[in-house]
Amino acid sequence: MADKPRVVLGVSGGIAAYKACELLRRFTESGHDVRVVPTASALHFVGAATWSALSGNPVSTEVWSDVHEVPHVRIGQHADLVVVAPATADMLAKAAHGLADDLLTNTLLTARCPVVFAPAMHTEMWEHPATRENVATLRRRGAVVIEPAVGRLTGVDTGKGRLPEPGEIFEVCRRVLARGTAEPDLRGRHVVVSAGGTREPLDPVRFLGNRSSGKQGYALARTAAARGARVTLLAANAGLPDPAGVDVVHVGTAVQLREAVLKAAADADAVVMAAAVADFRPAVYATGKIKKKDGHEPDPVALVRNPDILAEISADRARPGQVVVGFAAETDDVLANGRAKLARKGCDLLVVNEVGERKTFGSEQNEAVVLGADGSETPVPYGPKEALADTVWDLVLRRLG
Repeated sequence: MADKPRVVLGVSGGIAAYKACELLRRFTESGHDVRVVPTASALHFVGAATWSALSGNPVSTEVWSDVHEVPHVRIGQHADLVVVAPATADMLAKAAHGLADDLLTNTLLTARCPVVFAPAMHTEMWEHPATRENVATLRRRGAVVIEPAVGRLTGVDTGKGRLPEPGEIFEVCRRVLARGTAEPDLRGRHVVVSAGGTREPLDPVRFLGNRSSGKQGYALARTAAARGARVTLLAANAGLPDPAGVDVVHVGTAVQLREAVLKAAADADAVVMAAAVADFRPAVYATGKIKKKDGHEPDPVALVRNPDILAEISADRARPGQVVVGFAAETDDVLANGRAKLARKGCDLLVVNEVGERKTFGSEQNEAVVLGADGSETPVPYGPKEALADTVWDLVLRRLG
């Protein structure tokens, strides 16, 4: 049997330390061997006995324990992944400047494996120029620093700085582990991903929509974050948890999505339009619920065209070299219709897949062919939507140079 992946979970001294217990549980239940290295401050929030019981391993807290085992060197040397959650502003500063005044910071200096930081702090601390410089330094060196979430902070404060949900941090770590020692090749890039399906209201109760779950778009967002990108996810009625490390903008209609895409794409290196955008919307919106009339057939619903967002951003790139990717959900003549759509839309890549009531929509799996404007065809066999997402980003990177 292959050895279990070895994970070091560093915990620094923030109130969000209690959430790291759930992250630890996810690692252990999925077959990882976890060593917890809390700082002295973290132990004020969660005690060593809790970490030891949940991990099944002794908890290392300081350099001077078990000196003969040289823990300040060995723990980092033997790890397949180091994740620090929560990572306070103080911890980010120490890591960026190479300070080593406790066991966790020594571990970070000796680790030669991928390192993930999940920051948690008040908004003012996250936005401070010193913290932003430290984050930029760590990312430049190859660490994955997850963007914090927006929400309730300590006390009555609300804003950006909340620790992302443990399940979503785990998904980022799982993707980083799967890539092994590969560099976070999207670092320094801003990518925009749309996901889900737009809904066009007919009255306050009803709407025209589609079956898209948003899972493929969310897989694209998560994968890009794990590869180091700054990700903006435009979510249309997906109903899924916000991915860790991703800025999420929620939209409803095609018109709202267009506005969000144009705004987010202004400084983006790549835009991936994975959302299922309604081609039409009702010409008239009824302000009250449309009633059923006894003995009468319903009035016909007149439709008007929605804006063609993919064609618009392909024709008018927000910046030179921007890569635009579209999706084509087809029910017949899949490749022929896909090639025609690629020529019509003017994007660089088009992901073509066959859909139906029991195909693709809502599934964890997908199968597709990625068509390139240069005439290339890249088939992606049936498998996890993450695999298709990685293929898309590989092809995007080739075009970004």
